[in-house]
Amino acid sequence: MTDTAALRWTRKHLLTLEELSAEEILFVLDTAASFKEVSTRSIKKVPALRGRVMVNAFFEDSTRTRTSFTLAASRLSADILDFSEKGSSVSKGETLIDTARNIEAMGVDIIVIRHPAAGAATLLSRTVKCSIVNAGDGAHEHPTQGLLDLYTIRERFGKIAGLKVAIVGDIANSRVARSNLWGLTKLGAEVILVGPPTLVPRAFEKFGAKVVHDFDSVIGSVDVINMLRVQFERIKSSQFPSVREFTRFFGLTQERFGRCKENVFIMHPGPMNRGIEISSGIADGPQSGILQQVTNGLAVRMAVLYLVTQAGG
Repeated sequence: MTDTAALRWTRKHLLTLEELSAEEILFVLDTAASFKEVSTRSIKKVPALRGRVMVNAFFEDSTRTRTSFTLAASRLSADILDFSEKGSSVSKGETLIDTARNIEAMGVDIIVIRHPAAGAATLLSRTVKCSIVNAGDGAHEHPTQGLLDLYTIRERFGKIAGLKVAIVGDIANSRVARSNLWGLTKLGAEVILVGPPTLVPRAFEKFGAKVVHDFDSVIGSVDVINMLRVQFERIKSSQFPSVREFTRFFGLTQERFGRCKENVFIMHPGPMNRGIEISSGIADGPQSGILQQVTNGLAVRMAVLYLVTQAGG
């Protein structure tokens, strides 16, 4: 593992994993490990961000990520404001930039943003002075999900380098897949993207991944299988045959699971379409890390909020 002891975190924003070095990624994971212990205490709070203000600005529906950021900020003793597009000035025609500037003018230190447009977080980072954390921008990236997945894999295997990781399903529309791809390859894992040609274009090979359209050809050789949600809201009808056909060829069924490595680790970023991309018995089984991902997401987001705030002064 790369030594991160001498690294000083200098990034005021967390926008993508593409722009982070392997050392920076490991630094976040190591910082998260130190924060994870907080959740085991009887009083689950530290004063690291006391007096700071975080705004959750979510322009897309979210349960897990919004709640995780809220709880992470709360455990760091920050003040939290939830912003909703519905009923706000955005619904009256105000631009994203003007909305962010008005929020910042209230003395906000961090804006956590989820937005349907790719690049929205980067745009805000260039126009406001507070820290910006990308909680998912279109089909571009979801860096904290990528980080918590990396944390969970490292926790399970004690390493990431040398592992074979299959990311399966709707890759084309997945910001999670992109963040995982950047993070895993930088830390030395072999990444295999699996799905139908319409949802897993060969173009991903230029980013260091292996593209496979036959799940069964790799099922027995991988150490980690990360099943992605089928994003019905983003998929065009021409990209997707039928739910039944998708499950038959790319779903993690009990029969397919029986041909996996004995110690294979199963992951899913959620929310799950049970019975479509993954069988309930596998999702709830002993080799599933799905709930552990949720737990680790809290520690990772605590680390991210702490680091960007410190770098931002």
